[in-house]
Amino acid sequence: MRSTGIRILIVTVLLLAGAVAHGRGGMPENLNIWEGTGCKAKVTLTPYLSGKEKSPAVIVCPGGSYFWHDVKTEGDGVARWLQQNGISAFVLRYRVGTVKGFITHYRHHARGNRYPDMLQDVQRSIELIRRDSTRYRINPNEIGVMGFSAGGHLSLMAGTFFDTDVLSAVGVRPEVSLRPDFIAPIYPVVSLSDYSAHGRSRRGILGEGKKAITPLMMDSLSMEKHVRADMPPVFLMNCVDDPIVKYRNSVLLDSALTAKGVNHVYIQYQTGGHGFGADPAKTSTEAIGWKEEFLNWLGNIFNKKS
Repeated sequence: MRSTGIRILIVTVLLLAGAVAHGRGGMPENLNIWEGTGCKAKVTLTPYLSGKEKSPAVIVCPGGSYFWHDVKTEGDGVARWLQQNGISAFVLRYRVGTVKGFITHYRHHARGNRYPDMLQDVQRSIELIRRDSTRYRINPNEIGVMGFSAGGHLSLMAGTFFDTDVLSAVGVRPEVSLRPDFIAPIYPVVSLSDYSAHGRSRRGILGEGKKAITPLMMDSLSMEKHVRADMPPVFLMNCVDDPIVKYRNSVLLDSALTAKGVNHVYIQYQTGGHGFGADPAKTSTEAIGWKEEFLNWLGNIFNKKS
């Protein structure tokens, strides 16, 4: 009897563990996007599935100057808000320079993480989600990328460099389109060469020293210089009083999008600051209105309520 009771207890614990591990719409807590490929990095997607059939999906890229991730505010918090509004979300912990890299500057002597690693990560994420859209119960034609601060820069790369082949280097050859159906850069880093450039993010993505941070590389990743007419629709937002990333970044991007005739909306708030994600406690009552604006915009571009 005692052994039977122990076996029942063990089975119960295992079942409970499985329920916790698959608590977001039946999917694992974290998906290692590079498992089974030639890339040895461990990069995870955390799914927050809406449970709705054919729902839109958003890959959420937290900010953090390309050195770390603000997962709590600009990752999981945003994903839960999207999920609550019928949109499946996937939080991407893309490769960054790391806190160690920020403190020690070790990338003077070793490669570490740097471009194009993070572009590989977001392209791979789009590939996996679109390829397995039936499994996730999402619409393969309504997959977007939302990014905050440096993550906003990454969302812009996803929407601009979608036909740049960075995956074959690690043995991945996608059979689906890597073009997102929409992008949402929120108070984004845009330029790496303009006087408004965010220096820490520039160092985070490019590496250390003059050999890494060259005029050519700064220009090649200054997104206002690479806007293209066939980009997906863009939802752009920032605040004039942003103390971290100068608001001119978004002004430059808005001008470039307008010049190329890209379908986009630019919402500029006077107050609100930086780094607030979807949390009303961390910004102004004015700026938190971006959430409703985004939901309305998304519904409009797909001609339905999101």
